[in-house]
Amino acid sequence: MKKIVFMLSSMNIGGVEKSLLSLLNAIPKDKYDITLMLLEKKGGFMQFIPEWVKVKEATWFKHVKTIVMQPPQETVNYYIQNRVFHKIPAFINSYILSEKLLKDRYIYYKNIFKAIPYHEEDFDIAISYQGPTDIIDYYIANKVNAKKKISWVHFDVSKHIINKKLYQRLYRKFDKIFVVSKEGRKKLVEKIPSVFDKAEVFMNIVSYQLISKMSKEEANFDEDYKGIKIVTVGRLSKEKGQDVAIKALSRLRRSGYEVRWYCIGEGNQREEYERLIVKYGLNDDFILMGARTNPYPFIEKSDIYAQTSRHEGYCLTLAEARCLRRPIVTTNFLGANEQITDDYDGLIVNLDDGELYEKIKYLIENPSKCVALSNNLKSSTVNTTEEIKKLLDYIA
Repeated sequence: MKKIVFMLSSMNIGGVEKSLLSLLNAIPKDKYDITLMLLEKKGGFMQFIPEWVKVKEATWFKHVKTIVMQPPQETVNYYIQNRVFHKIPAFINSYILSEKLLKDRYIYYKNIFKAIPYHEEDFDIAISYQGPTDIIDYYIANKVNAKKKISWVHFDVSKHIINKKLYQRLYRKFDKIFVVSKEGRKKLVEKIPSVFDKAEVFMNIVSYQLISKMSKEEANFDEDYKGIKIVTVGRLSKEKGQDVAIKALSRLRRSGYEVRWYCIGEGNQREEYERLIVKYGLNDDFILMGARTNPYPFIEKSDIYAQTSRHEGYCLTLAEARCLRRPIVTTNFLGANEQITDDYDGLIVNLDDGELYEKIKYLIENPSKCVALSNNLKSSTVNTTEEIKKLLDYIA
């Protein structure tokens, strides 16, 4: 039985975590011994991890978390306060070399990780699943013994800031780089040409049957409201573009359209978006619903699904909305054109609240277009469960 370890930061409710759950559920449990290693054993998706998967926490992470997350001067102050003066010269030297002189963060992580022991268990396959994430990629590359190593890229590396020299070094130690979209692979190779032969597209696993089934679960979705309901699913963050949605809704309401926008997700921009909602007088119309482990009933009951992201790797939530055949308006992030044919099974707009307003206004005023978009989605059923063969064939 092949031994595989997947590693990511936590099981918070998000696209990467959801894609991992879909992947784990597609792996034959009688043929593989799976370990899931988390930097922190927490998150709303913990309860959905298959019971046959062994879940472990990286106990070493608590020793480096503060160092990695805080400014370097605070780390030096910490060493002084705790009288571990001998660590200060090496830390300062590695920081200056990596961040100021050589611009090579590998030096910095090498110093931080030198006290972290190798993982005690050997594996056939070790997978850094949340890439590019410096700590996880470095740990799998340098502290885990495995016959083969895979790094999984979920983000647009042209938008997601990565240290080029660090990843040039790290990717030498990986045998395969899976990227979740064609455009994502193209951007990765443009940034780090040396991975050309290792990089392969592996789309996020989306099961139409499962999503359809989950969408039938009972959910109270503002049943008394008779206006147009728009739904967006995504972490409350700058990259997901909910600020653009708030401004577009303000335009719609000022134009007299009876419409509410429901945002499913949680994140560090909640306070900023709450401030914008008040600023534009949308307290009753732009609804922050928080994180939901099952957003599908709300998508199913929506009149329009809107994806307002500034950038994505593939955009799992867009694929899920396609499964539920809702009229879709999406911004033109990386990979959007791989999922949507503009004006056929969805509408693609630039990241601009004016354009978003115009397209949604068009759909509200032309319900026959909504029907056409939904019908056209029926001819392209979304089901990427066959992608699992790429992984199983590679680790055979």
